Amino acid sequence: MAPKKKAKYVVYAAGYTRDETHGIRLYDYNQDTGRISFREKTEISNPSYISISHNGRFLYSITDDGVHAYRIAEDGSLSYLNKSGIHGMRGCYISTDYEDKFLFVAGYHDGKVTVLSLKEDGSIKKICEEIYHKGFGSVGERNFMPHIDCVKMTRDNKYLCATDVGMDHVRVYRLDHRTGKLTLADIIRSEIDSAPHQIKFSLDGRFAYVIHEMKNIIDVYSYIDEDGNPEFEKIQTVSTVNDYHAGNTAAYAIQLSADGRHVYCTNAGDNSVSAFERDEETGMLTKLFTLPISGDFPKDIAVSDDDKYLLSINNESSTISFFRMDLKAHTLIMNGPMEKFHSGNCIIIHKLI
Repeated sequence: MAPKKKAKYVVYAAGYTRDETHGIRLYDYNQDTGRISFREKTEISNPSYISISHNGRFLYSITDDGVHAYRIAEDGSLSYLNKSGIHGMRGCYISTDYEDKFLFVAGYHDGKVTVLSLKEDGSIKKICEEIYHKGFGSVGERNFMPHIDCVKMTRDNKYLCATDVGMDHVRVYRLDHRTGKLTLADIIRSEIDSAPHQIKFSLDGRFAYVIHEMKNIIDVYSYIDEDGNPEFEKIQTVSTVNDYHAGNTAAYAIQLSADGRHVYCTNAGDNSVSAFERDEETGMLTKLFTLPISGDFPKDIAVSDDDKYLLSINNESSTISFFRMDLKAHTLIMNGPMEKFHSGNCIIIHKLI
């Protein structure tokens, strides 16, 4: 029997362009060393977030004029498909439903959720829903109006969850899979002035993890769909930082490991990464460590499938930093020199299909 062919990986990174014109870069990823080598770059303005379709065939990006769609070639290269406006200010987060029929955009600046339909070839078809959040928050300078930071479907593909850092809640919308229209089904209310930033779901879909910027916490919820209605129950709150963390710290990105057994998050200001062990039966988290990432404002992280390597893209220091990780020993060790990356926002390790 012929030996099993080794999987190939690439890394996509996106950042603000400002004085540059190419906001997305493609790197070859060496899974044996956890390092990357630059291959090519894509011209696009200010991609504040990128996302890959669940079938692994397409990449979608926020940009100044709306959203762009790309086809992912067998070698990971990107070929432009098309673009669409979103009738609003530049978005900050983008994702697809689990059938890759719809594209969702979160609007931080205008508090808007936009839904766009997708064609079978991955290109963007049209806008089919636009919802503005309304209301007033409690903090004059920060949380005084709706700011939607994340839009993510539940794993059963029934509900779209929109985190609102301005209103301190997560709105849960029922998705009409025929029209793309949204209907409010529930509201998950966070602590006042906690600023829920992103939400992720366990691989089996039974638990939700909401990271909060201002209070540096992760709330853990159980989730079920009961007779056509979503039910979320908070079962745990954990801190994302150590007791001696830096001032003005904001919990930011949150990621689930490939096997679903660990959760990772970043802390801007403190400039650290935290790792948690996840109980697959109860969904609860146990912190393993909070350690520095040697960069300023870790806006996003990517973790290898085997949990041995971690990449941090650092917005303020314009770097990507690399680490070897030993979860059993609770260590995070620098893995070679940093890579320069201008004002990075998002980074993805992608397994080629």
